[in-house]
Amino acid sequence: MKQASKLFLTPDAADKASYIEMMTATAQAVAAAMDHPHAYAGMEPYTLRDAVHTDEMLPEKGSDFAAILEEVKARILPNLLRPMSTNYMAHLHSPALLESIASELIIATFNQSMDSWDQSPVATEIEVEVIRNLCKMYGYDEELADGVFTSGGSQSNLSGLLLARDWFCNTALKWDVKKSGLPENFRKFRMYSSEIAHFSMEKSAHLMGLGYESVVKVPVNDAMQMDLAALKALIAEDVKNGNLPFCIAATVGTTDFGSIDDMKELRKLCDEYGMWLHADAAYGSGVVMSKKYAHRVAGLADCDSITVDFHKMFLLPISCSASLVKDKRNFDALTIHADYLNREEDEEDGYINLVNKSMQTTRRFDALKVWMSFKMRGAEGWSEIITRCIDNAAYFYDRLAVNKDVEVFVKPEISSVVFRVLPLPDSKEDADTVNKRIRRELLHNRGVVIGQTVCKGHVSLKFTLLNPLLTHEKLDELLSLILSLR
Repeated sequence: MKQASKLFLTPDAADKASYIEMMTATAQAVAAAMDHPHAYAGMEPYTLRDAVHTDEMLPEKGSDFAAILEEVKARILPNLLRPMSTNYMAHLHSPALLESIASELIIATFNQSMDSWDQSPVATEIEVEVIRNLCKMYGYDEELADGVFTSGGSQSNLSGLLLARDWFCNTALKWDVKKSGLPENFRKFRMYSSEIAHFSMEKSAHLMGLGYESVVKVPVNDAMQMDLAALKALIAEDVKNGNLPFCIAATVGTTDFGSIDDMKELRKLCDEYGMWLHADAAYGSGVVMSKKYAHRVAGLADCDSITVDFHKMFLLPISCSASLVKDKRNFDALTIHADYLNREEDEEDGYINLVNKSMQTTRRFDALKVWMSFKMRGAEGWSEIITRCIDNAAYFYDRLAVNKDVEVFVKPEISSVVFRVLPLPDSKEDADTVNKRIRRELLHNRGVVIGQTVCKGHVSLKFTLLNPLLTHEKLDELLSLILSLR
């Protein structure tokens, strides 16, 4: 192939100049697009679909970068959602810290593959260091514990639950799933999770060959936590019927309510019945950074595995997650050697191949985002960020609780508040219709994006408060706006 410029960043001066020119132009275009405070100012679905439609994605001859960037500026940037706006609070979808965006540039430019040491030398060593410190932060013995970065909370949950299944088979049944597949009595396996746990519980059970029927959904109490009395009764009934309880999956921050299951009591149940305790802390893992509220997630240290998501409360770019385990020996379930990749003799000489504990082969160097943001913000900075978000939720809940025009359901433990607007006395619309209409009006006409869910059979609105720039005054303004739209 003839030597071409503007392909990659190389030591060549012209390539360096092209790289700087393209990155600078892109950054300037993105910054220029931030010209209003709205969370969304783009088109409605059908109009947007027509606007981005193209008959020919791959033209015979390409365009230069400047022309492509102009098209991005015209068709894409104005229609992007802006989670950094204080008018955005719909989902567990956070703004991205500036230093983490800079880390993404490094990650993409050097394109490390986190499966073998010879594809990611310093990146491997940084991930190992980050994981070691995370294990310590969550109360694990850093010498015995371990972890790995994943594509997100769903994969972290799958990893934890798969390790739980294999641990149970190895210890309780003396059966090696890796070698022999599922045992004949696999249809008797049972795992327990809250009825409002993330759907990745069922999806994981399917992928593990156990099926949805292996997931026992436990009723919740008024605080939206797993009901312990109901759980104990369900486990006892399963044991009586000859089923095999192998895991409890605690939710540390439910998607809608941010509720936290009682991990201390769940640990006792797991010890009594010989079960693994997994914590889906994709949302609530960030609470440990708050000096004021860290005690709310102290039970994570009692769990055998923990799902941590950094693209939620930690304000890092998607995707960035980790799966931590209390005993690193359990990662043996995921280890298999290939001559071309993770040779055993290399490992004996100190070459760490992270593929040995990963469900993925090729992975991004996501640990850099954590490394840079932790070092830049420090413990004090992180505590302030997380505490502000939780304080905001407490403030907003208190404002709703005394307002006769709304019904608020659950006192928040983290940073989510679910409520519904009550119709005006002479309204011809029912409450569900009013709340649906208000959310759409906010989205398309006011530049405000909030969540919608169902609570106790009612269509409800949801504020997921992950932006530390939100003020109490802003929350008051948003409530006034919502009530004015009844």
